Amino acid sequence: MESVKPKQLEISVEETPNPNSKKFVLNQTLFTGGGIDFSSKEAALNSPLAQELFRISDVAGVFVGSNFVTVSMKPGANWWALQPILSQTIETFMATGQAPVGAGAPAEMPHKAMTDIEAGILRILEDEIRPAVAMDGGDITFHSYENGVLKVQLRGSCHSCPSSTVTLKAGIENRLKQEFPEIVSVEAV
Repeated sequence: MESVKPKQLEISVEETPNPNSKKFVLNQTLFTGGGIDFSSKEAALNSPLAQELFRISDVAGVFVGSNFVTVSMKPGANWWALQPILSQTIETFMATGQAPVGAGAPAEMPHKAMTDIEAGILRILEDEIRPAVAMDGGDITFHSYENGVLKVQLRGSCHSCPSSTVTLKAGIENRLKQEFPEIVSVEAV
């Protein structure tokens, strides 16, 4: 009987709308769930992969998604020099066989019992908006809805993206208002 050869790791790097972030896409699953954002080395205590990436001095944030890692750098960082180092760091880490995110990592916010409009908003966020945002190396999650104001949390490349306000208002808010005219505004927390 022939043994099955493990799939060789492949990493491709994609631009994001945020000039300070790049998306490193892997041909392997890293994490199941919506993803976890780490804004500092201290916040990444339960992510061995993020800890390794934060060893690189210009790293400002790490977002671990299902099959990608978005790395945000300090403004002015030299992507040309850092991109191969970041790819190699991810590849070396993956070769260890460790889980990129350990137990005890922050989970998504638990939701209270939802109203019909909140459930509808969440459905559109999950089915339409989140997959589109993930393509740009980020994530968006429902935070709260009260008095016509929807609050969402932007993570990954979206967190500090200069165009996130335009995306939030012109894209996400407009789409949600099509279904729910009672929405007054969408805001990031």
